Amino acid sequence: MREISDALLSALMEDMRQAAEAEILPRFLGVTAEGIRTKTAPDDLVTDADLGAERRLTEAFSARFPGALIIGEEAVSADPALLRRLAGADLAVVIDPVDGTWNFAHGVPLFGMIVAIVSGGETVAGLIHYPVTGDFLVARQGQGAWHIARDSRQTRLSVAPSVPVGEMHGFLPLPMFPAEEQPAYAQCLPRFARTTTWRCSAFEYRAVATGAMSFSLNAELKPWDHAAGVLIHREAGGHSALLTAEAYRPAMTSGRLLLAPDAGSWEAIARSLGGA
Repeated sequence: MREISDALLSALMEDMRQAAEAEILPRFLGVTAEGIRTKTAPDDLVTDADLGAERRLTEAFSARFPGALIIGEEAVSADPALLRRLAGADLAVVIDPVDGTWNFAHGVPLFGMIVAIVSGGETVAGLIHYPVTGDFLVARQGQGAWHIARDSRQTRLSVAPSVPVGEMHGFLPLPMFPAEEQPAYAQCLPRFARTTTWRCSAFEYRAVATGAMSFSLNAELKPWDHAAGVLIHREAGGHSALLTAEAYRPAMTSGRLLLAPDAGSWEAIARSLGGA
């Protein structure tokens, strides 16, 4: 199992910060139609910032982790077979260069960069960077989850307290579920105080890891969206699993992932979603 030292963690953060300053921030609010392309659907976008940031991070991480498997979201889009190598990799770095690309492309400052270090099939370090505000969420196995401000001040993260389901606020991205499942999930929404989606895993993980929101139900499992965030949420005291109760692993590509403040809250939310 690869250990991530303080010095290496700081170096990874600096790599992400430099990529954001060089490739992402100069293009924010300056995105043109020529710089935006679609992938699997009209609202599944890729921009020049995604491609430039992933290229820069791939070069940096290849140098820091010689021989490691580097899995970037855009690289997998070009070569889907790359993702199948994650499960058997001794060491892998998973990159989401711009998470929340739709927001980024339309001038909404809810986007981030996500990096997960996966060793032996488990996430050992997770980093989420927010280029607009310059801060990070980071976690390493067994060492807690932390907010690191632009000025380097560190604050330990804690998930929301346990409350009755009817008082919970959470993320449930109804349009992301198959059309045939949406009516059943829609019937569950009034059981919670409020549900929403921000179209950005980086900010949704920020909300559940800092206690701003109680839960998150995810319709898709892509390692660049979840491998880092699940670790950060767990190190902040949270509990997560697929709705089948199976533990999440970074190589998973199907299932419904539910995050909650603790095991009891997870069970209560899962019961509330039972009709779906």
